Amino acid sequence: MKFNKGKRHSISIVSVLLLLGAILSAMMLTASAESMPDKLYVGGFAFGVRFGTDGVLVTGTRAFSSEGKAVDPAGEAGIKAKDVIKKVNGKDVFSAKEISEAVNGGDAVVFTVLRDGKTIEISVKPICEDHSGVYRLGIDLKDSMAGIGTVTYVCPETLEFGALGHGICDGATGVIMPIRKGSAMDVGIGGVVKGKSGKPGEIKGHFLSKRLGSVRNNTECGVFGVFTCADTLGEPIPIGHKNEVKEGKAVIRTTLGDDGVKEYEIEISKINRESTDNKSFLINVTDKALKDRTGGIIQGMSGSPIIQDGKLVGAVTHVMVNDPTTGYGIFIENMLNAANMPMQKAA
Repeated sequence: MKFNKGKRHSISIVSVLLLLGAILSAMMLTASAESMPDKLYVGGFAFGVRFGTDGVLVTGTRAFSSEGKAVDPAGEAGIKAKDVIKKVNGKDVFSAKEISEAVNGGDAVVFTVLRDGKTIEISVKPICEDHSGVYRLGIDLKDSMAGIGTVTYVCPETLEFGALGHGICDGATGVIMPIRKGSAMDVGIGGVVKGKSGKPGEIKGHFLSKRLGSVRNNTECGVFGVFTCADTLGEPIPIGHKNEVKEGKAVIRTTLGDDGVKEYEIEISKINRESTDNKSFLINVTDKALKDRTGGIIQGMSGSPIIQDGKLVGAVTHVMVNDPTTGYGIFIENMLNAANMPMQKAA
């Protein structure tokens, strides 16, 4: 009898625990669902990005003359382009100046380097350059970046934003620049340089003094941050899953001058529904006004939102160099995943 009572008691506890688990799971799912946006403000306006890197990017090494011979101390020690220098002699570094100061004495320095996701240590001894008399490593570095792009969306509840649809890369190495801290800035657009086959055009702009917010992440699928203020953004619209995107007509929103955000017609084709990167489908500019003004897709239009059937489905990411009327788009779903705001599964 004691055993039977204990058994009934055990079953009762298990039942209660299962019930509590189900309730907690439901609460977590509800909270998760509430945190995922089902509508977003549509961007299309230009903004500026300015940030310092998390560590210092090596863009290359080079030889110089010492005692009449060509030497390349950094390269010979094993430093490579695309390395990110995180520390010098155990101390965190964030600027090329800090690294330069560390080699002034001519003593060997130990770099803590991030390479292909792994941390390694490399010792390099500076060598005195003939013509300057300064100790050098023979290393080219980058510690900051600035540019202009287009905002894709803004989250109504939090003012979190996504832009560009691709990462900001170093031009020499193609490496996506690691962000330590960054600012989203207001910009003025002074006009466009029309694109042509073999020579992409660009939006001409300049930074204004107004800071709009912070930039937090630079990823393959976009640049993400938070606005501290935002002008009137209209009404938010539903977001479209990748399985809702279809071949055919759509529009992009972009800013090309002081006339503000405008809509232009495009055609979507060759959709890759398995895509998780920034080349999810092809777009072709069909709008005569846009082709007359820019020749098609130009630099600075990256991030221009793509709307189809009243839903925000993606953003412009790349242009075909030999045909500026053609380029790539990214699914908005991919951008939201990169921003850690995954969409709910479509019904």
